Amino acid sequence: MSRILASVAIVLMCLLLFSTTNGLPVLFDANSPASTHVTPRYIEKSHEETGSPNFVTAVLADYRGYDTLGETTVIFTAGLATAALLMASKKKSNRMKGGKDK
Repeated sequence: MSRILASVAIVLMCLLLFSTTNGLPVLFDANSPASTHVTPRYIEKSHEETGSPNFVTAVLADYRGYDTLGETTVIFTAGLATAALLMASKKKSNRMKGGKDK
């Protein structure tokens, strides 16, 4: 029964995701809101507002700095968790073989 419910949930989620893609702007559309409002402002004002000669760096470091910091924190935390799990697994494996923990 749980497999049937899981399958139904997956099918419903896929239908929801595919049906909402119609609301997204067409790829490479020069008239999309991002291309007509946001991009020109970043290109024209980024050097003046941030002092960075590269507007990609200005967007990532200044305009979206908190977002970039959050993404970096998530990746760093995932790396620490992976390292901790691997170390715990190695210690458990050594104990099962009769070796000492390092």
